[in-house]
Amino acid sequence: MIKVLIADDEFRLRKIVRDFLTAKKFEVIEAADGEEALDIFYETKDIDLVILDVMMPKADGWEVCRKIREESSVPIIMLTAKSEESDELHGFNIGADEYISKPFSPKILVARVEALLKRNQVITGSSRTVGEIEINKDAHTVKVKNKNVDLSFKEFELLNYFADNQGLALSRNKILNNVWDFDYFGDARTVDTHVKKLRSKLEECGDYIKTVRGIGYKFEVDTNE
Repeated sequence: MIKVLIADDEFRLRKIVRDFLTAKKFEVIEAADGEEALDIFYETKDIDLVILDVMMPKADGWEVCRKIREESSVPIIMLTAKSEESDELHGFNIGADEYISKPFSPKILVARVEALLKRNQVITGSSRTVGEIEINKDAHTVKVKNKNVDLSFKEFELLNYFADNQGLALSRNKILNNVWDFDYFGDARTVDTHVKKLRSKLEECGDYIKTVRGIGYKFEVDTNE
């Protein structure tokens, strides 16, 4: 069962959201403030999606989002009474996937939850499907449109890292430090070289790897395809 964590200090709002999500067969875990949300998130390892209110006691939604992003690429929806563009951009910059202004329709929220889960990777056992790419970690194999693709060890690790961090802008140094290691003596050109080879081997799905000017790369499946 898909687990959704909702953090909001308004009991009535949590109950409405919980009722609509449980009707869709989701398991809902509630938190009344930011600190409780983080405690639950750290203790519960298999949360599939997080809904955060921006204005919460003890730790606000921005802080909770930032801390979760240090640990996980789990989809995050931010709820706020504010609707200014600057607030929305701030949410996206710290790693939020969706941004919904209050008041909102619970049906719309549920639709956003379902779309976000569908847009993100679907993982079954050791195998995950991202767009038209199937990655099997145990077998160390990759298929693109059901055709086997031969990747080197680092190309495979790079693809996994991108898939784990869908939608996030990743700097070359961050990729280097996570896919290689902190003691690696290469430079950012190593990342560019491997990305170029990986894009080529993934053929049309190589377009999932977007270049973010001045930063690095972002892995994003085009849902309109």
